[in-house]
Amino acid sequence: MSTANHPKSAISSWSGFVYQGKVALYHSLKLILNGVADFELQLDSTDDFAIYQHGKLLSAHQVKAKIGTYRSSYEGALTKSALITGDRQAGTARYFHVSVKISDFSDHADTNGEVVKFYDYGGNKFCGLDKIEEISKSLLKELFERKRGFAASETLISQNYCLLSEKISSKAIEIHKQNQVDGLTENEAAYTNRLSSTELLDGLLNEGVQDDVEYFAIELRKNIFEYLELLLDGAIEEINEAEYFRIQGLFAHLHGLPNENLKHLCQLIKPSERFSKVQRADIERYSVLIQKFCIDPILERLPHYLDSGYNFYLPTALTLLDDREIRSCEDSIKYEMKQNEKLLPLLYEYKNLIAYKAEKSFNIESKITDIDDSDLPYKMENQDGRITKELNLAIITIADAEAKLNA
Repeated sequence: MSTANHPKSAISSWSGFVYQGKVALYHSLKLILNGVADFELQLDSTDDFAIYQHGKLLSAHQVKAKIGTYRSSYEGALTKSALITGDRQAGTARYFHVSVKISDFSDHADTNGEVVKFYDYGGNKFCGLDKIEEISKSLLKELFERKRGFAASETLISQNYCLLSEKISSKAIEIHKQNQVDGLTENEAAYTNRLSSTELLDGLLNEGVQDDVEYFAIELRKNIFEYLELLLDGAIEEINEAEYFRIQGLFAHLHGLPNENLKHLCQLIKPSERFSKVQRADIERYSVLIQKFCIDPILERLPHYLDSGYNFYLPTALTLLDDREIRSCEDSIKYEMKQNEKLLPLLYEYKNLIAYKAEKSFNIESKITDIDDSDLPYKMENQDGRITKELNLAIITIADAEAKLNA
């Protein structure tokens, strides 16, 4: 296909991205288990996603998340799926994916003779946002049993699922880079940049998937995406325009955030706790704080705010409801500063942490701290790369932070 005739791309639209990627992953795993080899997954070009093999289109897929429960809500999209255009020729296999049960799941027979089938998820013609990950993991379990001959643990399945999801997200990021940095048109970047089945499964069946920090960073991005997607999917009428665009901006920024910065975000969403899996409740608190705050965040590296004196203010999920929890937080952060050498340089950089909820603002002082600043994007002034200085960390209520930033 010539460059001028590349199909229109949907990569500029982010709504539905998480669900679309999950459906594409599920179908790819299904193909692998059914013995289809050497295929390529194409995102947001010929259709919402498409499968190619040896340069030829095998199937085109349109994905719709929670549009409505009546067949009539989808008629326009079904007609679009049946179009004969570009690589979608007469007889092309066409599938339609929906996330809710609708009134009629019969095939769409178009006037041009093409047929669009509602995709079958093991006997169901729909699969909700809350179920697609579960059934994909069941395919991964089956893949482990066939390829390695043992039943993989839930942890290993979850790790591999996150890695596969990250590969699909990374491919979307690569497409954006080719468009925005390398100068390809949006349509050309999406059409030509595909993910092969070999790439998808490369390293999948290794026992040691990732170290904890790298794995949890990947998992954090996936879980934040899911939260933001579900937020807009279920509460769109409750969100004003400013909040909508703020969520969209946060989503887009985290989508392209390098893994090293993601690891920093994992450390700082709740610095009072030993680095581990970031809980969904903390993801919600962090996202809501940014969504509801008085001003837009600065989306550079970690989302943050700056006051007139160029002091950093970082949103967190810290929730401190009484004096006991405040004392516990102070003790925990002091302990983590001693135990976690990666946390210290970040606290020196971001000295004001905005709590999601706190009874009052307070300071945490560490009189002498020896830190290694090699993990920062810049070196602090010390010939040995290590410094000794005082740290005065402020935990600030939302109200106090808004007052300082509005001053």
